Amino acid sequence: MSNVASPSGSVDLPAGVGGYSTAEFAPLVRTFARVMGTRAGAGGALAVHRHGETLVDIWAGDAGAAGTWGPDTGSIVFSATKGIAATVIHRLADRGLIDYDAPVAEFWPEFGANGKDRITVRQMLSHRAGLSGLPLIARGLDDILDHRLMEERLAAAKPDRLLGIPTYHALTFGWLCAGLARAVTGRGMAELFRTEISEPLGTNGIHLGRPLAGSSTRVASFAGNRLELVGAPYAAMFLGRAYGIPGAAGAAARALFLPGLEVLLDGDNPPILETELGAGNGVCTASGLATLYGALANEGMVNGHRFLSPKTVKAVRKVESYRLDHALFYIPMLWHMGYHSLPMPGARAGLGHIGLGGSFGWADPRSGLSVGFVHNRLGVNTLSADQMASAWVLPLAVRGARAARRAPAAITPRAA
Repeated sequence: MSNVASPSGSVDLPAGVGGYSTAEFAPLVRTFARVMGTRAGAGGALAVHRHGETLVDIWAGDAGAAGTWGPDTGSIVFSATKGIAATVIHRLADRGLIDYDAPVAEFWPEFGANGKDRITVRQMLSHRAGLSGLPLIARGLDDILDHRLMEERLAAAKPDRLLGIPTYHALTFGWLCAGLARAVTGRGMAELFRTEISEPLGTNGIHLGRPLAGSSTRVASFAGNRLELVGAPYAAMFLGRAYGIPGAAGAAARALFLPGLEVLLDGDNPPILETELGAGNGVCTASGLATLYGALANEGMVNGHRFLSPKTVKAVRKVESYRLDHALFYIPMLWHMGYHSLPMPGARAGLGHIGLGGSFGWADPRSGLSVGFVHNRLGVNTLSADQMASAWVLPLAVRGARAARRAPAAITPRAA
């Protein structure tokens, strides 16, 4: 046991919820218990940090083949991976290896092919590179699983007519970041997740793809139908034909859909774990995400050590585009360089990244607050509700943080 200074002591956790929370976050804990407690065969975790102090670290439910959810249970966080891949790029920029306003081709010469010689790193990180479409670079699942091939094909690709316009690069974002990072370091993105993110942060809760042997992180199995309806013949036929539809529907289909892609999620050891998909196969614990976003919430500092320079933190907090996103049905994503804000309570002044199914990492620089939320349910019938998890987590987290600032400090015993 160790003594931790917390505002007013810990809260008694509801049945089925493990971990720790200070009393000010009791409404958040109760809501988490109510939402996660109704998920048959599924589970999740939530962490809230403020100025590096853990105020909430709770978990509940079933992780499938990984057993009961615990503090070292991680899940695939899908597009929340993008924020981590972008942070790798920011770490490299911090050391002068990359310049946001320089062309990507200055660092990755092959990328300059087919009229891409003037696309900047800033444009690439804010989904304006005109390279969101899958059909022109991949034929099927085997291509998608070959991350080196995808980097090479994107380097050779021609940008589409949406160059310069915010258009969500749902899968290509990760390969673009990986190709740029490889060009300046000679290392792949999975290795860079370890050397630029996990090790400097002192966390074993962030991985790209399957955690290495010996890692304490256990990967939760998916619960739900895993979007298998998308692979049904009638759906595949419709989505395939949607490529040519003008406007958002066509842009979304090109960015998100490829026949056979749903097989990525099959089984307790899905193929998605066996590649380096910097846009979608991060395996994270809630605490790992909260630790990472703590750096963005606290001027680049983590546990008394500098992780990002003040100049870089200022750069990534800036909204790069207020234009509506063309591949996300004109949602105002408020793109930063690799992250987004949201026009909703608790999120307007923050930044982070939400993934498919609602797992996310978030930073609120005004309060020094960082949040990580992960879970393993993925199904067509529950996707809408799950995708909106941030709509209840963030307002309650911000409210708890305000209450914690007002409360007198107390010394509370907490398990080490």
